Amino acid sequence: MDVFLAVLVLLVMIIVSNLLNRFVPLVPVPLIQIGLGMTAAILPLGLHLRLEPELFFILFIAPLLFNDGKMTPRDELWKLRVPILLLALGLVFVTVFIVGYFIHWMIPSIPLPAAFALAAILSPTDAVAVGSLAGRIHLPKKIMRLLEGEALMNDASGLVAFKFAIAAMVTGVFSLGHAVINFMLVAFGGLVCGAVVAFLIIRLRLFIRRWGMEDATFHMLLQILTPFVIYFIAEEFKVSGILAVVAAGIIHAIERDYMEFSTAKMKVVAASTWSVILFILNGLVFLILGLQIPDVIHVIYVDTAFSNWLVLGYIVAVSLMLIFLRFIWVYLFLKKTDFTSSLLTSLSGVRGAVTLAGAFSIPYMLLDGSPFPQRSLIIFIAAGVILFTLLTATFVLPLLTKRDEGGREESNQLQEHEAKVRLIKAAISSVKDEMTDENRAAAQSVITDYKKLMKLGDALSYNNSWLGRAYREMENEARMVGIGAEREELAQLLAMGEISKEAEYRAQQMLNEMELAITNRFRLRLPIPIVLMKQIWSKWVKNQKTNSGSCTEMLRLAKIRTSKAAIHAIQQQITEKNQAAADTVISHYQAIIDRLGRKPIQPHKVELFHKQKRELMFKAMQVERNEVQLLFEQGEISREIAGSLRKFINYMEATSLEEEPI
Repeated sequence: MDVFLAVLVLLVMIIVSNLLNRFVPLVPVPLIQIGLGMTAAILPLGLHLRLEPELFFILFIAPLLFNDGKMTPRDELWKLRVPILLLALGLVFVTVFIVGYFIHWMIPSIPLPAAFALAAILSPTDAVAVGSLAGRIHLPKKIMRLLEGEALMNDASGLVAFKFAIAAMVTGVFSLGHAVINFMLVAFGGLVCGAVVAFLIIRLRLFIRRWGMEDATFHMLLQILTPFVIYFIAEEFKVSGILAVVAAGIIHAIERDYMEFSTAKMKVVAASTWSVILFILNGLVFLILGLQIPDVIHVIYVDTAFSNWLVLGYIVAVSLMLIFLRFIWVYLFLKKTDFTSSLLTSLSGVRGAVTLAGAFSIPYMLLDGSPFPQRSLIIFIAAGVILFTLLTATFVLPLLTKRDEGGREESNQLQEHEAKVRLIKAAISSVKDEMTDENRAAAQSVITDYKKLMKLGDALSYNNSWLGRAYREMENEARMVGIGAEREELAQLLAMGEISKEAEYRAQQMLNEMELAITNRFRLRLPIPIVLMKQIWSKWVKNQKTNSGSCTEMLRLAKIRTSKAAIHAIQQQITEKNQAAADTVISHYQAIIDRLGRKPIQPHKVELFHKQKRELMFKAMQVERNEVQLLFEQGEISREIAGSLRKFINYMEATSLEEEPI
């Protein structure tokens, strides 16, 4: 029960961390999660999870690196193979040697083999932490690919070097020649093992499908188990489990690109399932890291052998040494790398949970039974370097990348109009996937609406005002004028008794939705609950004893009257400056009048049609929201454009609600 409650609390913290990031976007999610983990460990909640390194690697690192191997573009990795190997192998071993001697010189109480072990576990960068930078720090694409490729490979080299250093410390025996040969066997063996087992699993999936078993859930479970099985098998053969799962991920990516035996349903299930798994695992990694830090700090804090300020100085010195050495290595050995790119690459070398998990795997005793020297101090320094590098990347990198942000947005980032086209295409694709014989008419209507929207965007893109803030402001002003005129017309209709109080209330609710979409920024955070509340209210109204048919007819006639009033009010406000924006809004109202002017012959069929269309629209708009988040996380759009696109989707959502009572 205690384990269940601990896991439940951690899952809630993942949700809270992402909500906090929405309101405090300057602080990345990993830092928030580390802070929440530390808070949970300090408060008397009884939430304490002991970090088991072996379990941590197989449970968290294996699936995360397997997915990274699948998703990282192989052609780009191959083009960068030389700089990646220089960082993942050359820099790791140089770091172990130089930083190891530096730590032993600075802290003589840490023996040289133990100092090498600490330097080894500090050498790998963290793939999860590196990925978290992309959403808010728009690094050049080449640097991001270099960091991703390095993070995939250097875990293995760093951990192997760490194991040899620990073995030398525990036993007192070390052979350089034996270590080099053993490293080659472990690394190459891990790659071969991962590729072979992945190939066998793929063949197994093909064999099962040939027997007619197409169940997507079964195949998804087999895919989820793949990284755990491969990691376990590789470790049993005494080769690198980390490189094995990376190789397996690459093999699965090749299978996905060239064999294409997955059905459309399997692809959708796989994408959805992995997105949830990765979301949870990424959050748990940093929360667990945060949970460990208070205990590590407490051990050093109460230890009178060291001054707390002196230990903090050790952390800063080691961190700066790692950054400086990384900068020199990148600047001297990576071709076509200027000073700025070298600095960005150096500061992006964030350490993460792999470092802390390795530090916790240090044994308590040596072979002769004596305590491992300065074990607590080593773990504390490792935790401190993780926080230092993460904070540096979070707050220093944005200052360096702001200088040429405008030029980079033109070359690497989508403009707002281009992003809207991407959203519309994604929405159309999702509607096509949902199309059946029963909802075909509604689906085709939604697709037609989206295509009209795309053509309208293409036409208006010739005018710079379509992409400019001034045009959007003038368009919103015209919409607000129209909404105001509609409210006045509704009040007159109610006063003259031409519509019922119920119909007037429902019409006002739709206008409220429109106004929220245009003006209220908080609506960007909570679009779905408002829609759900409106649907609940509509169902409640339909269950009342009032005549729903007459209410619907009143709403239809009232909407025609209010739309004409809105057009008249907007026309009174037209100037030469806002002509294009006003015409766009007037065209929208005119389309409503034309549609509602055709009185339906079979109301029940029309009601079903609009229900199906509404459901498809909401699903398509959720796909658009997911696409916006994906584009932002991949660094293809800025935060400002992401906010503008979300507002654009919310307006579409509000306008679609106008069809609900018809």
